[in-house]
Amino acid sequence: MDVFRHLKRFYWPFRWYWLISACSMIGVIILQSLQPRVLGYIVDNVLVAGRHELLLTLLAALMGVSGLRSLLGYLQFRFCERFGIRSVYGLRNELYKTLQELSFAFYDSARTGDLMSRVTADVEAVRHFLSWGPNGFLHFGLGLAIGIGFGFTISWRLTLVTLTVVPLFAYLILKFSRLSRERHSVIRKAVSDLASTIQEAVSGIRTIKSFAREEVQAAKFDDKSQGFSQAHVGNALLWAKYFPLLELWAHLGAATVITYGGYLVIQGAVSLGEYVAYMGVQWQIIQPLWNVGGHVNNLTAARAAGDRLVELLHRPRGVEDRPGARPLPEIAGHVRFENVSFHYGDSVPVLDNLSLDAPPGKIIGVLGQTGSGKSTLLQLIPRFYDATAGSVTIDGHDVRDVRLADLRRQIGLVFQESFLFSASIRINIAYGRPDATQAEIEEAARLANIHDFIAELPQGYDTVVGERGLGLSGGQKQRIAIARAILGNPRILILDDATAAVDSETEAEIQKALRVVMEGRTTFIIAHRISALHHADEILVLEQGRVIERGTHRELLAKGGQYHRIYDVQYADRAEVVGA
Repeated sequence: MDVFRHLKRFYWPFRWYWLISACSMIGVIILQSLQPRVLGYIVDNVLVAGRHELLLTLLAALMGVSGLRSLLGYLQFRFCERFGIRSVYGLRNELYKTLQELSFAFYDSARTGDLMSRVTADVEAVRHFLSWGPNGFLHFGLGLAIGIGFGFTISWRLTLVTLTVVPLFAYLILKFSRLSRERHSVIRKAVSDLASTIQEAVSGIRTIKSFAREEVQAAKFDDKSQGFSQAHVGNALLWAKYFPLLELWAHLGAATVITYGGYLVIQGAVSLGEYVAYMGVQWQIIQPLWNVGGHVNNLTAARAAGDRLVELLHRPRGVEDRPGARPLPEIAGHVRFENVSFHYGDSVPVLDNLSLDAPPGKIIGVLGQTGSGKSTLLQLIPRFYDATAGSVTIDGHDVRDVRLADLRRQIGLVFQESFLFSASIRINIAYGRPDATQAEIEEAARLANIHDFIAELPQGYDTVVGERGLGLSGGQKQRIAIARAILGNPRILILDDATAAVDSETEAEIQKALRVVMEGRTTFIIAHRISALHHADEILVLEQGRVIERGTHRELLAKGGQYHRIYDVQYADRAEVVGA
């Protein structure tokens, strides 16, 4: 039960709900055991003895017992459900918080569908067990004990005959439990694979339709769906194999008791009332044995799901505040890389002994082929990753020694594919500063050269954009992202290929906006196009994680090196046009 020990902090605070439910269930079991005794008394002392005047009184008592049992049953169901629901509420929130805290390195290999299935389906499996499992096992142990106890008070002979079915029951349940856990581990993985396939298809629907690959994706989904179905079929076959055996054994035991009990009545060893009473008590002994298989199945499902949840909760956060991390005061924006190296796991270094100095207000351009380490270099500044050697400092503060929230609050980022939430434009721009005034939001939009476009929309800043910014052009999304980045007046601005996905005209508009935005800020620009870099104070040319050239646009052209070759390639078509 190691999984539930790890999850204890989520359900233990709500143990009182379970205790109320458990006490109610104990009352139900006791009253359930009394009913056969009352029936037996009616048979012996009213029907057989002819004391019919007691019938109405005893029937009223029987109805009273049934009514009280129903009330306790209501309390049992209400509070056991509440226990499960309240327990996983905190668990679900903690999982979501964990997903927010995990570093970029985790998401480099994580599957979105798998994470979604953990937070939804796996949590629900745990909730189902917490709601019904503890009471189920308590009912099994206590119900069996009380049933056997009452059985011995009625007829020790019949009780011993009933107990002959227990050893085989125990053997079948233990074997089922072991196999069931293996099956449920397969089911959880199949659910994860299916969810990942659906998520991938929905996210990539435009690409799928563009290449007319709907049938291929349908076949892929069918394959995962087959795996999902087979996993459940395997579990169903396990049930089909063991539970009919349990049922058969239970009925054989009951038939044996009925036959032997009838013989004892004929011999006068037990009365007819005792026989009737024991028939009711007998099922209180057999039914817990019969039902425990279902509780074992729920337990194994919860354990398989819980394993995945605990694994996620205990994932190393990667990049997080160090113990004793210091607040970062308002910065001027002086960024230095000193002999910085970085690699992912055991891979070849992405950055190799790189150094640079960016004084406040300077513009640093970074150019290089795909895989040269450009994005990784700048992702070390806000600590999306930590350098494996060397140091990155801002105004003399090592970024690893200051609080992450303070660090990232003073850095503005615009990515190549900026993400917009399915919300109003106002909310998207103010995402990093939800307390920003309308005037501040509009000023950021003006700086990003997007205010006029927004003002012309029917609902203005209250216009709701579609999921991931659908309904807006690439340039419009980028300019909204720029407004979002500068609303907090960051001293450091990082532009990660912010104009790569737009046309030349839109790029010119964005560059115009950026020139205003970059004034007075230390700015880092990653770009494939030299047109986005030529105004930089210093340009770094990267190759395999090393700086092979550095200087201004004119200086690098004069050197005739890699930068000049890239320039010639990018501007060759213009030369051809001029020559024509």
